[in-house]
Amino acid sequence: MRTRLLPLLIVLMAGVLLALGFPLAAGLAAVQQQRVVMDRIDDTARFASLAQYVLAAPSPGPAEALDERLIALDSELGRYEELYGIQAGVFHRTGAPLAIAPSEWALPLAGEVRQAFQEALAGRRSSDPGQIWPWRHNKLTVASPVIRDGDVVAVVVTHSPTGELRSRILHDWLLLGAGETAAMLVAVAAAFRLTGWVLKPVRTLDAAAHGIATGRMNSRVAADNGPPELRRLARSFNEMADNVEEVLEQQRAFVADASHQLRNPLSALLLRIDLMALDLPDGHEEILSVRAEGKRLARVLDDLLDLALAEHAASDTQLTDIAEIVTDRVGAWSPVASRERVALAYSGPSAVTGWADPIALSSALDAVVDNALKFTPAGARVDVGVAVAGDRVQITVADHGPGLTEEELTRIGDRFWRSGRHQNVSGSGLGLSISRALLAAGGATLSYAPNEPNGLRATIAVPRHGQGH
Repeated sequence: MRTRLLPLLIVLMAGVLLALGFPLAAGLAAVQQQRVVMDRIDDTARFASLAQYVLAAPSPGPAEALDERLIALDSELGRYEELYGIQAGVFHRTGAPLAIAPSEWALPLAGEVRQAFQEALAGRRSSDPGQIWPWRHNKLTVASPVIRDGDVVAVVVTHSPTGELRSRILHDWLLLGAGETAAMLVAVAAAFRLTGWVLKPVRTLDAAAHGIATGRMNSRVAADNGPPELRRLARSFNEMADNVEEVLEQQRAFVADASHQLRNPLSALLLRIDLMALDLPDGHEEILSVRAEGKRLARVLDDLLDLALAEHAASDTQLTDIAEIVTDRVGAWSPVASRERVALAYSGPSAVTGWADPIALSSALDAVVDNALKFTPAGARVDVGVAVAGDRVQITVADHGPGLTEEELTRIGDRFWRSGRHQNVSGSGLGLSISRALLAAGGATLSYAPNEPNGLRATIAVPRHGQGH
């Protein structure tokens, strides 16, 4: 779930940061440009004052005075252009230069400079230039009118390069990007913590539900972590698990009591049948049939009692040599296999340890091997193996019998279930159910799969490490 929830949170946070970042970046660029524009406005205002001083000289006055003023204005413009690299000039209304720097610069006939000049002739400062961006190598033009006696007599124009301005804008953007990157990293870390906080109770709940599904009925969830809704869900789950455990306990108690109570009348009934058989000829078919059915019923009652005890008893798990138990059970079943003319062989390491209840594991393995021998035809073989797979020790029992269909594989291990094709094989249909209950109590599992090219493969998976390791 985290793999789906975390990208969603990251995308949302990235969208928020981008939605805030783009307007902020544009605002930073506008602030930097406004500072430059204000500086150019101040410069043009100063040059306009000098130009007013030059043009304020009386017409019939001495020419030397006018020349001195023009020389001073031209010198100021020259120093300005030399220091800042900004083209500046004072132009008459006709566009003729009064003083310019550099000397080869001229008022163009069209473009931004001419447009600013025309706006200044109207008696107002030229409008603010368009926004300068780091990737646009354009210049910034500001024009101010020179007014005398209420009339515009000249225009001051500055035409600035924007390299420094673009560098400052880019620098601000890099700082902004670094800040947003840091904010994104903090947001991702917060998202990890948030998803962990939210999903931890879900994972715990999933583990508890899996534990109950595999037979560990004492699995519960701590209802003190996570959001309030998940805490309420955890409490509801615990209540449900308590009720389920109580119902199953009542069911097990009923099965155990019923099996125990029925055994005495059944034993008496079988004894009466044996007494009746003394008065009848040997080999009487009805007596033999009734006796066989009675013994089958006794075996079913014994298996029911064993199943109830297996589901109720606590498992005594300990560090166990799994390979030793398997080789011991293979040796115990070898005479039966020889009698059925079935080859029973073990393959695997001589020693491998896992955490299991030795008695429960032996009983479950007996049931699985017995089942394999029942359905393996004479002349075939049953292979028993042990192998380590990750944190589990796997015991495989593979036969070469008729096997099961995919639908039958989903039913195997159910209580009293037997394949319709094998109803004539002896058994109560509870052996594998008992094995599964015995293994589940110790954290082991029993699963089934087809054994290619034919047959059934049963796999017992035992934990390699105990709880707390």
